Amino acid sequence: MHDLPSRWFAAYTASRHEKRVSAQLQESQIETFLPLYKTIHQWKNRTKMPLELPLFPSYVFVRIPQGKRGSILSVPGVLSLVGSKREPWPLSDFEIETLRAGLDQRKPQPHPYLVVGERVRIRSGSLAGMEGVLLRKKNSLRVVLTVDQIGRSISVEVDILDLDCLSLPLAQAMAC
Repeated sequence: MHDLPSRWFAAYTASRHEKRVSAQLQESQIETFLPLYKTIHQWKNRTKMPLELPLFPSYVFVRIPQGKRGSILSVPGVLSLVGSKREPWPLSDFEIETLRAGLDQRKPQPHPYLVVGERVRIRSGSLAGMEGVLLRKKNSLRVVLTVDQIGRSISVEVDILDLDCLSLPLAQAMAC
């Protein structure tokens, strides 16, 4: 009997259970990816506290052979694998591996999921090859990267010189 190739899938978790689910899966020797971002939360008593929160709330990425999904679904806090009723949808190895390698250097933040907008490709650096939507936030440019299978997006800081425009000349995209 030969081993099935492992693929990345998105496990949908109970709200605020992502870190616990990831830890339990890792204890079971299952490879996980739980991207986090740093933020400062101000409590009602005005105390500020640094936090690391999931970049994709309610999702943990898992690398498993297609036939082993039962081992994921049996973990407390995992509600389902993203996909159809019959089978989960595999995620792009390139996207997951590139996100794993490059997020630390790009100050990621969660971002509302976008469907339309100006498409760009990151040309160089640790996220080279990733495609997303260009936007301006305060005085910086950001690219919104989307994982369509889970309907979630994040934004990362970019330099305009690191981008190739996919839909319009870059000067027109800058005007947006």
